[in-house]
Amino acid sequence: MMNDKDELKNSSKAFGYIGEYAGVSRFCAVVNKIFKEKETDAMMFPMNIREDDLYFTISNMKKSKLDGVVISNEYVTDVVDILDEASSMVKRSGMCDIIFKEGESLRGDIFSTRVLTEHLKDIFVSKVAIIGTSHHAKAFSFLSCGFNVSYFNENLEELMEFTQEVDLSDADINRIAKDMSLDLSSFDAVLDFSNMTSLGMIEKLPKFNFDMKNDKEFSILKQRANELNAEYISSDDIIDKLCARAYMVITK
Repeated sequence: MMNDKDELKNSSKAFGYIGEYAGVSRFCAVVNKIFKEKETDAMMFPMNIREDDLYFTISNMKKSKLDGVVISNEYVTDVVDILDEASSMVKRSGMCDIIFKEGESLRGDIFSTRVLTEHLKDIFVSKVAIIGTSHHAKAFSFLSCGFNVSYFNENLEELMEFTQEVDLSDADINRIAKDMSLDLSSFDAVLDFSNMTSLGMIEKLPKFNFDMKNDKEFSILKQRANELNAEYISSDDIIDKLCARAYMVITK
């Protein structure tokens, strides 16, 4: 258990939270609160890291006192090539949001996508529209059992290749483009995992709209949701659930 001054002992586990704006995130505070409540001898520290310093920081974990790090959303694709070992989800999706040091090896995994799927089930979401074919879309697709998913993308050929990569047969695929008029209100939730610069073609959004970006990242979905008076949910809006899952993964 941490002492009253929140100081690390020699036996304590140390974890980092790496992001461009890690210091202003509630992530470490929430995780450390869980550590205290559970009397876990561990602590998490915010690590403000610029993109230029990311490779050096992760690589040097092997010789640091850190036992692992959680990766903020803006860097989840940038750390994959630094890993020595990776889960099948990391290998197939191309993203990683948690890294453990094991000896002098770094092992990567994904936890945030599981939080998203569990949250969608908690709010009784069944019918989901996914926009884009990015790493988040791949990771979600591997865990999408139980959801009725439709896929949207600007390039249908790219979308076909995506469905083959994630082993989807008879997937409901749809084109989305600037010259269209799109009503997505029949879905329970929209997940924007695209790199689109405008979602102006969407005239109606459903009740729940996610993209797993934090509040410091620009979100085109948030912009369109505000324009349509629809609810937008960032990763910071479900941070308590993300931290609870991170604690479980760290201490298992």
